Amino acid sequence: MGLVALVGSFVLLLLLIFRASTWACLFCFTTHQERISLCRMFVGSEDSKIRKCRDAFTYAFEDFSDMEINYDERSHLHDEFTQMTVFLQEVAANHGEWYFWNAFTSAAAKLKKTIEHLKKAQDCIPPCGVQEAARRFHCWGCFSTICDLPLDCPVQDMLVNRGDQALFSCIVAFQLPESEVTYSWKYAGGGVRTQDVSYFRDLPGSHGYLARIRPVQPRHSGTFSCVILHDQRPLARLYFYLNVTGPPPPEETELQVTFREVMRWTPREAEMIQPWRPSLGELLTRPQALTPLSLLLLAAAAALGSASVTVLVW
Repeated sequence: MGLVALVGSFVLLLLLIFRASTWACLFCFTTHQERISLCRMFVGSEDSKIRKCRDAFTYAFEDFSDMEINYDERSHLHDEFTQMTVFLQEVAANHGEWYFWNAFTSAAAKLKKTIEHLKKAQDCIPPCGVQEAARRFHCWGCFSTICDLPLDCPVQDMLVNRGDQALFSCIVAFQLPESEVTYSWKYAGGGVRTQDVSYFRDLPGSHGYLARIRPVQPRHSGTFSCVILHDQRPLARLYFYLNVTGPPPPEETELQVTFREVMRWTPREAEMIQPWRPSLGELLTRPQALTPLSLLLLAAAAALGSASVTVLVW
């Protein structure tokens, strides 16, 4: 008996769930008070009549239970339900008590045609990325879903000869938002091939969707990562494993060697040529130093020195 009761409870739960899904789309865009007020305008305040009106309202929108719409069209659909409510209020004010069935059916049919002409959500494009353009709103639960894809894209292997150019293009197949999209580049060196973010360091000089290394050298081997962000929220992480191989191109070897020698060259300390300032003794020992003019200058200097000392003593 316990098992039967359990199965019965489970079946009842399923019925409640599936019954709820039949009017969930209506519940997403109208409030309980709006629906009750509308039925009161049609049938008055008697509870039994209100329940019949409410059930008719629910049944009229039963085809909307499994409907999916583009998430960006959700506000448009909300406006359509608001206009529908206003239309039904006008009908209730101008027709008899039991006209609600025809009014609900007509409103549901008109709204269904409107929904069919809404912009469709894009399909998910594998293998990776947060694809907002593919987000869908589900009427049966009043919630949205997005593609069940990882943020990290598969590693792209790049084999480049030493001395050539390596070009990384941070482009995805799905549609990106029109504004506030930025790119952040990172690098994991040492020839490692990885998607572990702990290995990467920032490359602050790269900000666009393209990055280039020229000329490529073996020390550049490793994994480069590009993160696409929208309003600082990551949309996708791309990885490029760069494997540098082979000798440098022959036509560039001599030029590169010369360039490296120039870059490694550092100027030696310049030799300073200082002027010669001989002492008095060196001047007197030089040949032809005691000329008549030199003797006259020495006598004048001695006399001036003696006079200076006399003045100071006096």
